[in-house]
Amino acid sequence: FGAGAGMPYFSTDTVSVQRALETHCDEVLMGKNGVDAVYSADPRRDPDAVRLEHLTYTEALVKGLEVMDATALSMCRDNDVTMVVFGLEEPGNVTRALEGERIGTLVTAR
Repeated sequence: FGAGAGMPYFSTDTVSVQRALETHCDEVLMGKNGVDAVYSADPRRDPDAVRLEHLTYTEALVKGLEVMDATALSMCRDNDVTMVVFGLEEPGNVTRALEGERIGTLVTAR
């Protein structure tokens, strides 16, 4: 889903996760602009930022990784939904993600 609720306090990330939960999706594919995965810090500001292949929602929340808002992360964690975070700039990435190719970062509850 491309999502937005038009309501204050609800980001597009949160609404996307909400829709995924409502429709019983197995996985959330989170395409991002300006980043190709989740990093330990903002790679545009920190040359020592490390690309993460896998992390848990709790790790993302505790470390304050700002890949998406905390509400969306918490909703996925609490409902055991798998998420793949990937960049939209690379041509074909959406198709690769839909076909299950390992791109970006895998985020899970455990």
